[in-house]
Amino acid sequence: MLYQIYAVQCSCCLAYHVQRQMELVDTLARPTRDLRISVTDRCNFRCSYCMPKSVFGRDYAFLPRAELLTFEEVERAARAFRRAGVTKIRLTGGEPLLRRGIEDLVSMLARIDGIDLTLTTNAALLADKAHALRRAGLDRLNVSLDSLDDETFRTMNDVDFPVTKVLEGLEAATAVGFIPIKVNMVVKRGVNDADVVSMAEYFRNTGHVVRFIEFMDVGTTNGWRLDDVVPAREIVDRITGAHPLEPVDAAYRGEVAQRWRYADGAGEIGVISSVTQPFCGDCTRARISADGKVFTCLFAARGHDMRALLRDGAGDEEVDRWLASIWRARDDRYSEIRSTATASTPKVEMSYIGG
Repeated sequence: MLYQIYAVQCSCCLAYHVQRQMELVDTLARPTRDLRISVTDRCNFRCSYCMPKSVFGRDYAFLPRAELLTFEEVERAARAFRRAGVTKIRLTGGEPLLRRGIEDLVSMLARIDGIDLTLTTNAALLADKAHALRRAGLDRLNVSLDSLDDETFRTMNDVDFPVTKVLEGLEAATAVGFIPIKVNMVVKRGVNDADVVSMAEYFRNTGHVVRFIEFMDVGTTNGWRLDDVVPAREIVDRITGAHPLEPVDAAYRGEVAQRWRYADGAGEIGVISSVTQPFCGDCTRARISADGKVFTCLFAARGHDMRALLRDGAGDEEVDRWLASIWRARDDRYSEIRSTATASTPKVEMSYIGG
Protein backbone atom coordinates (compact mmCIF):
# COMPACT_ATOMS: atom_id res chain seq x y z
CA MET A 1 0.00 0.00 0.00
CA LEU A 2 2.80 2.42 0.84
CA TYR A 3 4.45 1.68 -2.49
CA GLN A 4 1.19 2.40 -4.33
CA ILE A 5 0.76 5.72 -2.57
CA TYR A 6 4.37 6.63 -3.32
CA ALA A 7 3.88 5.75 -6.98
CA VAL A 8 0.77 7.92 -7.26
CA GLN A 9 2.58 10.82 -5.62
CA CYS A 10 5.50 10.47 -8.03
CA SER A 11 3.12 10.42 -10.97
CA CYS A 12 1.48 13.64 -9.77
CA CYS A 13 4.81 15.31 -9.23
CA LEU A 14 5.97 14.22 -12.68
CA ALA A 15 2.82 15.61 -14.29
CA TYR A 16 3.30 18.86 -12.40
CA HIS A 17 6.90 19.25 -13.53
CA VAL A 18 6.00 18.42 -17.13
CA GLN A 19 3.28 21.06 -17.01
CA ARG A 20 5.70 23.62 -15.59
CA GLN A 21 8.26 22.84 -18.28
CA MET A 22 5.65 23.36 -21.01
CA GLU A 23 4.47 26.72 -19.64
CA LEU A 24 4.90 29.46 -22.21
CA VAL A 25 6.26 32.87 -21.30
CA ASP A 26 6.92 35.79 -23.61
CA THR A 27 9.93 38.13 -23.81
CA LEU A 28 8.67 39.97 -20.71
CA ALA A 29 8.12 36.74 -18.73
CA ARG A 30 4.32 36.93 -19.08
CA PRO A 31 2.58 33.53 -19.26
CA THR A 32 -0.48 32.55 -21.27
CA ARG A 33 -3.48 32.56 -18.96
CA ASP A 34 -6.44 34.22 -20.70
CA LEU A 35 -7.90 33.67 -24.16
CA ARG A 36 -10.60 35.80 -25.81
CA ILE A 37 -12.30 34.09 -28.76
CA SER A 38 -14.41 36.15 -31.16
CA VAL A 39 -17.14 34.00 -32.70
CA THR A 40 -18.53 36.65 -35.08
CA ASP A 41 -17.62 40.12 -36.31
CA ARG A 42 -21.31 41.09 -36.55
CA CYS A 43 -23.22 43.08 -33.95
CA ASN A 44 -26.75 44.38 -33.56
CA PHE A 45 -25.49 47.62 -31.92
CA ARG A 46 -23.43 50.43 -33.46
CA CYS A 47 -21.69 51.84 -30.39
CA SER A 48 -19.51 54.78 -31.38
CA TYR A 49 -16.46 53.53 -29.45
CA CYS A 50 -16.55 50.15 -31.19
CA MET A 51 -18.61 49.99 -34.41
CA PRO A 52 -19.55 53.53 -35.46
CA LYS A 53 -22.38 53.54 -37.97
CA SER A 54 -20.43 55.91 -40.22
CA VAL A 55 -18.01 53.03 -40.91
CA PHE A 56 -20.09 49.92 -40.23
CA GLY A 57 -23.13 50.94 -42.25
CA ARG A 58 -25.58 49.00 -44.38
CA ASP A 59 -22.99 48.35 -47.09
CA TYR A 60 -20.24 47.15 -44.77
CA ALA A 61 -18.95 43.71 -45.80
CA PHE A 62 -18.81 41.38 -42.81
CA LEU A 63 -16.98 38.07 -42.91
CA PRO A 64 -18.66 35.33 -44.99
CA ARG A 65 -19.70 32.33 -42.92
CA ALA A 66 -17.16 30.08 -44.66
CA GLU A 67 -14.35 32.25 -43.33
CA LEU A 68 -15.45 31.93 -39.70
CA LEU A 69 -13.86 29.25 -37.58
CA THR A 70 -16.19 26.29 -37.24
CA PHE A 71 -17.11 25.21 -33.73
CA GLU A 72 -14.77 22.23 -34.10
CA GLU A 73 -11.93 24.55 -35.09
CA VAL A 74 -12.66 26.83 -32.15
CA GLU A 75 -12.52 23.82 -29.84
CA ARG A 76 -9.16 22.71 -31.29
CA ALA A 77 -7.76 26.20 -30.88
CA ALA A 78 -9.03 26.39 -27.32
CA ARG A 79 -7.49 23.03 -26.44
CA ALA A 80 -4.14 24.16 -27.89
CA PHE A 81 -4.20 27.26 -25.72
CA ARG A 82 -5.19 25.14 -22.72
CA ARG A 83 -2.07 23.03 -23.28
CA ALA A 84 -0.11 26.29 -23.38
CA GLY A 85 -1.37 27.26 -19.93
CA VAL A 86 -4.65 29.11 -20.51
CA THR A 87 -7.16 28.73 -17.69
CA LYS A 88 -9.77 31.33 -18.68
CA ILE A 89 -11.64 31.57 -21.98
CA ARG A 90 -14.04 34.35 -22.87
CA LEU A 91 -16.32 34.21 -25.91
CA THR A 92 -16.79 37.59 -27.56
CA GLY A 93 -17.77 39.18 -30.86
CA GLY A 94 -19.07 41.39 -32.34
CA GLU A 95 -22.08 40.16 -30.42
CA PRO A 96 -21.57 36.43 -29.70
CA LEU A 97 -25.26 35.66 -29.20
CA LEU A 98 -25.77 36.38 -32.90
CA ARG A 99 -23.73 33.27 -33.75
CA ARG A 100 -26.22 30.53 -34.50
CA GLY A 101 -25.97 27.62 -32.08
CA ILE A 102 -23.69 29.47 -29.65
CA GLU A 103 -24.91 27.27 -26.80
CA ASP A 104 -23.56 24.23 -28.68
CA LEU A 105 -20.11 25.81 -28.77
CA VAL A 106 -20.39 26.60 -25.07
CA SER A 107 -21.16 22.95 -24.40
CA MET A 108 -18.09 21.83 -26.38
CA LEU A 109 -15.75 24.23 -24.59
CA ALA A 110 -17.22 23.51 -21.17
CA ARG A 111 -15.88 19.96 -21.47
CA ILE A 112 -12.26 21.19 -21.50
CA ASP A 113 -10.80 20.47 -18.07
CA GLY A 114 -9.42 23.36 -16.06
CA ILE A 115 -11.15 26.16 -17.98
CA ASP A 116 -13.27 28.97 -16.57
CA LEU A 117 -15.66 29.83 -19.41
CA THR A 118 -17.17 33.30 -19.79
CA LEU A 119 -19.16 35.13 -22.45
CA THR A 120 -19.43 38.90 -23.03
CA THR A 121 -22.71 40.16 -24.48
CA ASN A 122 -24.67 43.38 -24.98
CA ALA A 123 -27.62 41.41 -23.53
CA ALA A 124 -30.04 42.34 -26.32
CA LEU A 125 -30.77 38.63 -26.82
CA LEU A 126 -29.89 37.44 -23.33
CA ALA A 127 -33.41 37.05 -21.99
CA ASP A 128 -34.03 34.33 -24.57
CA LYS A 129 -30.57 32.72 -24.30
CA ALA A 130 -29.69 32.79 -20.59
CA HIS A 131 -31.19 29.43 -19.66
CA ALA A 132 -29.64 27.60 -22.64
CA LEU A 133 -26.21 29.10 -21.92
CA ARG A 134 -26.38 28.05 -18.28
CA ARG A 135 -27.53 24.56 -19.17
CA ALA A 136 -24.70 24.26 -21.71
CA GLY A 137 -22.11 24.87 -18.99
CA LEU A 138 -21.23 28.57 -19.21
CA ASP A 139 -19.60 29.62 -15.95
CA ARG A 140 -19.92 33.39 -16.02
CA LEU A 141 -21.33 36.35 -17.95
CA ASN A 142 -20.10 39.85 -18.71
CA VAL A 143 -22.72 42.35 -19.88
CA SER A 144 -21.98 45.64 -21.63
CA LEU A 145 -24.17 48.46 -20.33
CA ASP A 146 -23.02 52.05 -20.83
CA SER A 147 -25.85 53.93 -19.15
CA LEU A 148 -29.08 53.43 -17.24
CA ASP A 149 -30.49 56.60 -18.74
CA ASP A 150 -32.59 55.44 -21.68
CA GLU A 151 -31.89 58.43 -23.91
CA THR A 152 -28.14 58.21 -23.34
CA PHE A 153 -28.15 54.45 -23.85
CA ARG A 154 -30.11 54.67 -27.11
CA THR A 155 -27.73 57.34 -28.36
CA MET A 156 -24.65 55.29 -27.50
CA ASN A 157 -25.85 52.04 -29.07
CA ASP A 158 -27.04 54.11 -32.08
CA VAL A 159 -29.79 51.64 -33.03
CA ASP A 160 -32.40 53.07 -30.64
CA PHE A 161 -32.33 49.97 -28.43
CA PRO A 162 -34.02 50.54 -25.03
CA VAL A 163 -32.14 49.99 -21.80
CA THR A 164 -35.10 48.09 -20.33
CA LYS A 165 -34.42 45.17 -22.68
CA VAL A 166 -30.86 44.88 -21.39
CA LEU A 167 -32.09 44.95 -17.80
CA GLU A 168 -34.57 42.18 -18.66
CA GLY A 169 -31.66 40.12 -19.96
CA LEU A 170 -29.75 40.71 -16.75
CA GLU A 171 -32.75 39.64 -14.70
CA ALA A 172 -33.17 36.46 -16.75
CA ALA A 173 -29.48 35.61 -16.36
CA THR A 174 -29.60 36.23 -12.62
CA ALA A 175 -32.65 34.01 -12.31
CA VAL A 176 -30.83 31.02 -13.81
CA GLY A 177 -27.82 31.42 -11.53
CA PHE A 178 -25.38 33.82 -13.19
CA ILE A 179 -24.18 35.63 -10.07
CA PRO A 180 -22.07 37.67 -10.02
CA ILE A 181 -22.37 39.19 -13.49
CA LYS A 182 -19.72 41.72 -14.46
CA VAL A 183 -21.42 44.78 -15.93
CA ASN A 184 -19.04 46.73 -18.19
CA MET A 185 -19.50 50.48 -18.66
CA VAL A 186 -17.23 52.34 -21.10
CA VAL A 187 -17.03 55.88 -19.74
CA LYS A 188 -16.67 58.78 -22.17
CA ARG A 189 -16.46 62.36 -20.97
CA GLY A 190 -19.43 64.49 -21.92
CA VAL A 191 -21.38 61.46 -23.12
CA ASN A 192 -22.17 59.19 -20.16
CA ASP A 193 -19.77 60.15 -17.38
CA ALA A 194 -22.62 61.84 -15.50
CA ASP A 195 -24.12 58.35 -15.04
CA VAL A 196 -21.17 56.80 -13.18
CA VAL A 197 -22.60 57.19 -9.67
CA SER A 198 -26.13 56.15 -10.64
CA MET A 199 -24.72 53.02 -12.28
CA ALA A 200 -22.78 52.16 -9.15
CA GLU A 201 -25.82 52.75 -6.96
CA TYR A 202 -28.15 50.64 -9.12
CA PHE A 203 -25.96 47.55 -8.73
CA ARG A 204 -25.08 47.96 -5.04
CA ASN A 205 -26.34 45.01 -2.97
CA THR A 206 -27.21 42.98 -6.09
CA GLY A 207 -24.18 40.69 -6.08
CA HIS A 208 -23.16 41.99 -9.52
CA VAL A 209 -19.97 43.98 -10.15
CA VAL A 210 -19.86 47.11 -12.31
CA ARG A 211 -16.56 47.62 -14.10
CA PHE A 212 -15.91 51.16 -15.29
CA ILE A 213 -13.67 51.18 -18.38
CA GLU A 214 -11.61 54.10 -19.61
CA PHE A 215 -12.41 54.99 -23.22
CA MET A 216 -9.63 53.35 -25.27
CA ASP A 217 -8.16 53.90 -28.73
CA VAL A 218 -8.94 50.40 -29.99
CA GLY A 219 -8.88 50.38 -33.78
CA THR A 220 -8.79 53.59 -35.79
CA THR A 221 -12.47 54.41 -36.39
CA ASN A 222 -13.82 55.42 -32.97
CA GLY A 223 -12.54 59.01 -32.95
CA TRP A 224 -10.53 58.54 -29.76
CA ARG A 225 -9.12 61.64 -28.05
CA LEU A 226 -7.29 61.78 -24.76
CA ASP A 227 -9.60 64.62 -23.68
CA ASP A 228 -12.55 62.18 -23.84
CA VAL A 229 -10.99 59.83 -21.28
CA VAL A 230 -12.34 59.94 -17.73
CA PRO A 231 -9.44 58.65 -15.60
CA ALA A 232 -10.10 55.69 -13.34
CA ARG A 233 -8.98 57.76 -10.34
CA GLU A 234 -11.70 60.32 -11.07
CA ILE A 235 -14.31 57.57 -11.38
CA VAL A 236 -13.34 56.10 -8.01
CA ASP A 237 -13.37 59.55 -6.41
CA ARG A 238 -16.85 60.29 -7.74
CA ILE A 239 -18.29 57.05 -6.36
CA THR A 240 -16.43 57.42 -3.06
CA GLY A 241 -18.04 60.83 -2.64
CA ALA A 242 -21.41 59.07 -2.43
CA HIS A 243 -20.40 55.66 -1.10
CA PRO A 244 -16.92 55.28 0.44
CA LEU A 245 -14.71 52.68 -1.23
CA GLU A 246 -11.61 50.79 -0.12
CA PRO A 247 -9.12 48.92 -2.33
CA VAL A 248 -9.16 45.13 -2.72
CA ASP A 249 -6.14 43.05 -3.68
CA ALA A 250 -6.11 41.48 -7.13
CA ALA A 251 -7.46 37.92 -7.20
CA TYR A 252 -4.77 36.71 -9.60
CA ARG A 253 -1.84 37.90 -11.68
CA GLY A 254 -2.96 39.76 -14.78
CA GLU A 255 -6.39 40.72 -13.44
CA VAL A 256 -7.55 43.54 -15.69
CA ALA A 257 -9.69 45.51 -13.25
CA GLN A 258 -8.52 47.24 -10.12
CA ARG A 259 -10.98 46.16 -7.45
CA TRP A 260 -12.69 48.39 -4.90
CA ARG A 261 -15.29 47.38 -2.30
CA TYR A 262 -17.88 49.48 -0.55
CA ALA A 263 -16.90 50.23 3.04
CA ASP A 264 -20.44 49.36 4.16
CA GLY A 265 -20.23 45.85 2.65
CA ALA A 266 -22.65 46.51 -0.24
CA GLY A 267 -20.43 44.79 -2.81
CA GLU A 268 -17.61 45.96 -5.05
CA ILE A 269 -16.76 47.70 -8.31
CA GLY A 270 -13.83 47.51 -10.71
CA VAL A 271 -12.03 50.09 -12.82
CA ILE A 272 -10.09 49.27 -15.99
CA SER A 273 -7.44 51.93 -16.52
CA SER A 274 -5.65 50.94 -19.70
CA VAL A 275 -5.01 54.60 -20.60
CA THR A 276 -3.99 56.30 -17.36
CA GLN A 277 -2.55 53.31 -15.46
CA PRO A 278 -1.38 50.75 -18.05
CA PHE A 279 -1.10 47.13 -16.96
CA CYS A 280 0.91 45.72 -19.87
CA GLY A 281 3.53 44.32 -17.51
CA ASP A 282 1.09 41.69 -16.26
CA CYS A 283 -0.92 41.11 -19.46
CA THR A 284 -1.51 37.38 -19.94
CA ARG A 285 -4.13 37.63 -22.69
CA ALA A 286 -4.28 36.34 -26.24
CA ARG A 287 -7.12 36.81 -28.71
CA ILE A 288 -8.49 34.86 -31.66
CA SER A 289 -10.54 36.68 -34.28
CA ALA A 290 -13.66 35.12 -35.76
CA ASP A 291 -11.70 34.06 -38.85
CA GLY A 292 -8.96 32.42 -36.81
CA LYS A 293 -6.16 34.94 -36.47
CA VAL A 294 -4.24 35.01 -33.20
CA PHE A 295 -3.49 38.46 -31.77
CA THR A 296 -1.12 38.95 -28.87
CA CYS A 297 -2.37 42.46 -28.03
CA LEU A 298 -5.70 44.29 -28.17
CA PHE A 299 -3.93 47.08 -30.04
CA ALA A 300 -2.06 44.91 -32.56
CA ALA A 301 -2.00 45.76 -36.24
CA ARG A 302 -2.10 42.19 -37.54
CA GLY A 303 -2.54 38.62 -36.37
CA HIS A 304 -1.17 35.14 -37.04
CA ASP A 305 -3.27 32.81 -39.19
CA MET A 306 -4.28 29.81 -37.07
CA ARG A 307 -7.20 28.89 -39.32
CA ALA A 308 -4.86 28.05 -42.22
CA LEU A 309 -2.84 25.78 -39.95
CA LEU A 310 -5.93 23.96 -38.72
CA ARG A 311 -7.46 23.58 -42.19
CA ASP A 312 -4.19 22.33 -43.65
CA GLY A 313 -4.40 19.31 -41.36
CA ALA A 314 -1.74 20.20 -38.78
CA GLY A 315 -1.55 17.83 -35.84
CA ASP A 316 -1.61 18.93 -32.22
CA GLU A 317 2.18 18.89 -31.86
CA GLU A 318 2.61 21.15 -34.87
CA VAL A 319 -0.07 23.51 -33.60
CA ASP A 320 1.62 23.60 -30.19
CA ARG A 321 5.01 24.43 -31.69
CA TRP A 322 3.46 27.15 -33.83
CA LEU A 323 1.69 28.69 -30.86
CA ALA A 324 4.82 28.53 -28.72
CA SER A 325 6.87 30.33 -31.35
CA ILE A 326 4.34 33.19 -31.43
CA TRP A 327 3.99 33.61 -27.69
CA ARG A 328 7.71 33.38 -26.93
CA ALA A 329 8.36 36.22 -29.38
CA ARG A 330 5.63 38.44 -27.87
CA ASP A 331 6.83 41.86 -26.72
CA ASP A 332 3.60 43.94 -26.91
CA ARG A 333 3.17 46.84 -24.47
CA TYR A 334 1.11 49.36 -26.41
CA SER A 335 -0.62 50.96 -23.43
CA GLU A 336 2.71 51.80 -21.83
CA ILE A 337 3.86 53.74 -24.89
CA ARG A 338 0.45 55.21 -25.81
CA SER A 339 0.30 58.88 -26.76
CA THR A 340 -1.98 61.10 -28.79
CA ALA A 341 0.31 60.40 -31.74
CA THR A 342 -0.15 56.61 -31.51
CA ALA A 343 -3.96 56.85 -31.74
CA SER A 344 -3.80 56.90 -35.53
CA THR A 345 -1.36 54.01 -35.93
CA PRO A 346 -2.83 50.93 -37.66
CA LYS A 347 -4.71 48.72 -35.17
CA VAL A 348 -7.26 45.99 -35.52
CA GLU A 349 -10.87 47.04 -34.83
CA MET A 350 -12.49 45.93 -31.58
CA SER A 351 -15.51 44.47 -33.39
CA TYR A 352 -13.15 42.13 -35.27
CA ILE A 353 -10.99 41.00 -32.39
CA GLY A 354 -13.39 41.23 -29.44
CA GLY A 355 -12.81 43.26 -26.27
